[in-house]
Order: sequence, then C-alpha cells, then structure tokens
Amino acid sequence: MDKQTFTEILQSKFKMVRIEAGYTQDSMSHTIGLSKKTLVQIEKERILPNWTTCISLCALFRESEVLTNTFGGDPLELAQVISRGHCVYPNYEGEAVYWEEIERKNGFLLQYNKSNNIYRVLNPMNRPVHASYIEREIRTFFLRQTDLQPV
Repeated sequence: MDKQTFTEILQSKFKMVRIEAGYTQDSMSHTIGLSKKTLVQIEKERILPNWTTCISLCALFRESEVLTNTFGGDPLELAQVISRGHCVYPNYEGEAVYWEEIERKNGFLLQYNKSNNIYRVLNPMNRPVHASYIEREIRTFFLRQTDLQPV
C-alpha cells in the first residue's frame, strides 16, 4: 500500500471513526487540529486529508475498531511502514523513573506520571490500557477493571 491509497481509505473512514468515538464534528475537528469546514469536506469526500491529518487520525484513534478492521491491525504501525519503510517500537524501560505507583490490584497497576501529570492503568501484561489527566476518571476505570478480575 502507498500513501495515496492509505489516504484515500482514511478519507472514506473519517466519519465512521468520528461516530464510533462519539465525537461531534466540532469536537473531532478540534481533536485532530482541523477546521470544521475542512473536516466536513473530508467526510463528504470532496478533499483528501493531508498526510499529517492521516497520521493524527491514526495516532489519536489507534484503538478504533473501524481502522483496525480496515487495515487488519494497528493503523499507526501501517502508517509508519508506509512512511519510513519500517516500524519502530519504542523502548519504554527508561520511563519507569517518571511513573509513581499509586495502587496495584488483581494484576492491574494504577500509576501517576510526575513529569506530565497524567494517570494510567497497566494491565496484568504490563501494557497501558487507559490514560487520563482526570484522577477520578482513571480511578473509576481502574476499579471497574480490577473488580471484573478473579482474585
């Protein structure tokens, strides 16, 4: 797949991704960094999104089932391969110094980043599953996840 094909496919999925995420055109345009007018033109397939907009969509909505099913996996991984010829997976071993453990329960870990003030939950495989800057939101997510898990 080349950039042109990738961009055309994303253009046809823009509205579906927005609806799947529960965003209005206003909130989606703000999130992606577009004017509402440009977003409407993309959704109506009158203009193609530029490469930066495609990358933003893939990065910010990488968990989208629409995108995952369309591309058969992580859309950001595919975008990297198309753009760079390969995909680089970050090494997060050095980040441990920034994260403070708040709570651990049923294999899940609730953490707080001392540098950027966000919270995140790691699953039992030590993979981030949710992040937020709102402590109440992340604690609610953490409790829902840990209460579902057998002890």
